[in-house]
Amino acid sequence: MKPKPIALRNGVAILALFIMAGFLTMRRNHPATVSPSDAEPEGCTVIMVGKEASTDGSVMTTHAADCGVCDWTWRHVPAADYKSGETRKIYHINQIRTWPPSEGNKWDLYKNDFTGLEIPQAPRTYAFHHGVFGYLNEHQLAIGEATIGNARKISNPTPAAKIDITMLTLLAMERCRTAREAIQFMGGLAEKHGFGFHDGGEMLAVGDPNEVWVFEIMPVGPLWTPKIGKPGAVWCAQRVPDDHVSVCPNESRIGEIDLKNKDYFLASPNVISFAIEQGLYDPKSGRPFSWKRAYCPAEGSAKSNPRRARLWRFFDLAAPSLKLSADTANMEFPFSVKPDRKLSLQDVMTMMRDKCAGTEFDPLRGMRGGPFGNPYYDTSTRTIGTNHAEYTTVTQSRSGFPGPIGGIVWLALGSQDTSCFVPFYAGIGAMPDSYRVGDHWVFSRDSARWAFDYTDYHVQVVYGAAIEDVKEARVKWEDSAIARTPEIDKQAQGLYAQDPVKAVEFLTGYCLDNARSVVTAWWELGDRLLVKYNKLGTYNADKRTAERSKVQTAPDWWKKMVRVYDAFFDPEGR
Repeated sequence: MKPKPIALRNGVAILALFIMAGFLTMRRNHPATVSPSDAEPEGCTVIMVGKEASTDGSVMTTHAADCGVCDWTWRHVPAADYKSGETRKIYHINQIRTWPPSEGNKWDLYKNDFTGLEIPQAPRTYAFHHGVFGYLNEHQLAIGEATIGNARKISNPTPAAKIDITMLTLLAMERCRTAREAIQFMGGLAEKHGFGFHDGGEMLAVGDPNEVWVFEIMPVGPLWTPKIGKPGAVWCAQRVPDDHVSVCPNESRIGEIDLKNKDYFLASPNVISFAIEQGLYDPKSGRPFSWKRAYCPAEGSAKSNPRRARLWRFFDLAAPSLKLSADTANMEFPFSVKPDRKLSLQDVMTMMRDKCAGTEFDPLRGMRGGPFGNPYYDTSTRTIGTNHAEYTTVTQSRSGFPGPIGGIVWLALGSQDTSCFVPFYAGIGAMPDSYRVGDHWVFSRDSARWAFDYTDYHVQVVYGAAIEDVKEARVKWEDSAIARTPEIDKQAQGLYAQDPVKAVEFLTGYCLDNARSVVTAWWELGDRLLVKYNKLGTYNADKRTAERSKVQTAPDWWKKMVRVYDAFFDPEGR
């Protein structure tokens, strides 16, 4: 065999080291045994902002619904009045399951899974908006969700558990005005009728115009039935201080609890006794009871397992002055922190798009992003921003406004970085038709989500260049909607003072018209990207020119690495 030049042989050796390092990293990050919470899907990121930690005094919650195959449609449920003696049927609702559009939509078909349980109907139920979960009602009750898992032995997939998390959020939206009321209601309902079936440990961010709480709930094992006379769930809630921010990245966040301090802690009566009964906590150990250590330990750190980097990254963004290390065990991070500066709505949106840029976990570091700087080529780190989100929400609950005007859910369909946050006020009377339909497996020009996926698909090919076009579109549609909000608020308040119905009509018209315009703009954006970057060139439609070299020519470093790779895997040049 003819010897290779020294530089090339050195390059091959370096590449071999890269490959070996990658293999060892894979083994380190995917151990043979995992903790209960490690086995849970990395499906959501929830950020919470207290009213004194936000620039405008609003309480904010978020939810990145990162399932990847779940239903993405949204509905508005109007308020309703009921007669004495009427009942509300309770259904099992699987977070993941969808049906082909030819069979019908999920929010009709789930009613085929009746649990057999009916509870007394409320005299009046409130209007609200929902996707996979209930998110915002007319009284500004807001919710975000994250699956956190639980110790395996307490899972309860049996039919005895009548309540799962989606149903719980819908019921809270229907019946509750405040965060505390919702927590007590959801916890009490799950205690009485059993929690689980489709779900294990779950976390909800529960907010209103005055405060936001972390609410975590677990099943109590497969042997539970109502007849044993014990609670059918175990739950705990901790309030985020008004001037603090917090996060839940699919990990339990509540540690030591002080049940005497009811302004900051709420819990089921079995919160400690059940852990002792199950051998999850030993009061003789001398260690104080920790909710997360007992029911849902999540060992490791961002450094030891980059799939857990979201927790560290949030605190790194919110309070960099704390200089919290990526080596810090996730179980040791504070429940919440005071941010270095108050966060605006746009700050929170930016956080939900974050991909650890400039850090050791940056997916564009070195050659990871390929020749066109695509952050999704390297998935060894689980960043906050992700390309498999069904949608992302940012809710605002704002004091000083009537409920229908004060509450807003900002909704971005699909990948956060290639989508656009669109506002839907709490008081609107409908969701756009295009937000009500769609399916992962059936392309449809009638579905808003497909407009954003259509643009996203064209961005992925030449990400580094095409994402700049998306950013320009976001300035036009997202930034302008945020800037327009004070004027919309003012007009709605004026109408509300005259007639609340007129205010609702105004807000509905504004939100639906804006959403339709954004969806149309994203379809057109996708078309433009297809033309502009066709054949990996840069086509200027206005000037009718083509500059292929701007995109098609890969960086020199990439060309060199291709030659090194070829030499390593095909030294004979075959």
